[in-house]
Amino acid sequence: MLFEPLQMGALRLPNRVLMAPLTRARAGRTHIANALMAEHYAQRASAGLLIVEATMVAADGCAFTGEPGIYSEACVAGWRLVTDAVHAAGGRIVLQIWHPGRAAHSSLNDGVQPVSSGEVAIQGLINTPAGKQPYEVPRRLRDEELPGIVEQFRLGTRRAMAAGFDGVQIHGAHGYLIDQFLRDGVNDRQPPYGGGLANRLRLLLDVIDAAIEEAGADRVGLRISPLVGAHDLRDSDPEALVRAIACALDVRSIGHLELRHGDQAAPAERAIAAVARQHFRGTLLLNGGFDAVSAEAALQEGRADAIVFGRAFIANPDLVDRLREGVSLADYEPSRLYGGGAEGYTDYPLRPLAEAV
Repeated sequence: MLFEPLQMGALRLPNRVLMAPLTRARAGRTHIANALMAEHYAQRASAGLLIVEATMVAADGCAFTGEPGIYSEACVAGWRLVTDAVHAAGGRIVLQIWHPGRAAHSSLNDGVQPVSSGEVAIQGLINTPAGKQPYEVPRRLRDEELPGIVEQFRLGTRRAMAAGFDGVQIHGAHGYLIDQFLRDGVNDRQPPYGGGLANRLRLLLDVIDAAIEEAGADRVGLRISPLVGAHDLRDSDPEALVRAIACALDVRSIGHLELRHGDQAAPAERAIAAVARQHFRGTLLLNGGFDAVSAEAALQEGRADAIVFGRAFIANPDLVDRLREGVSLADYEPSRLYGGGAEGYTDYPLRPLAEAV
């Protein structure tokens, strides 16, 4: 099944090997996508779908030095280089749109304090132009500011479609802004955006509805990571959270729901995926530690409709062919993951050197 076509909302995918949104920080401080990024994504166009790295919907929403944006017409023009290259190579591509919330830093955002659902800082350090620094205490967003956040995602969706993307994925995972509202481990607000589960879902669903109005439900997706504790996030009842999200998305008939696992083989992760499968009848994507064998098993057992691969795509631009043919996978170079130029980004060979002769 891994190499069979799939109708995912409005998109006809030629296979079920999807590329995860992988932050690679090649856009520089302008946050504008460029020709090098176009080459990188075009190399991987044989994937059933390319889900492009987390992309800023707000100019002051930077969490990494060099991640791309979609908040201006200059950003649109940069991304047009990428989508044109991918489509010319026969691929399909959607843009993951994102706001980091408290996972940002003022030194990356012209002195603007990070924002969140509350005032609790992430424990640990963030990379900044001045080196590693502690995460800052965020400013609590006022209720009247939340429609403005929704508007940023609306405009991000509109610009993504203008840039030629085939759809968008809302980033609701990994402890970023939407996740900071979803999970009760950090959201200590009162209604209308805190308290009960329905209130904690409000920002997410407002963002989803705005994206649907811009792109159509069948070109909108969502990523969540209910059991991944990134950026200090936990929830007291993750199964209830996933059930509520899945039901809300099912009513809206959105294009896909991606569940990001820490380890797809863990019993708790299998259980949470079963909740999503039960309550969401659309295209369900699973992501987190799959290989060819476990991916095929997940599809055969009906636990997912497609599998999202991350690290394997970094050093294997022809991953689909390698999996299909049983060719060994190349290893990526960790020191070249973030920032820099072509090295460790567009220079991975299409076959291991011993087989390329």
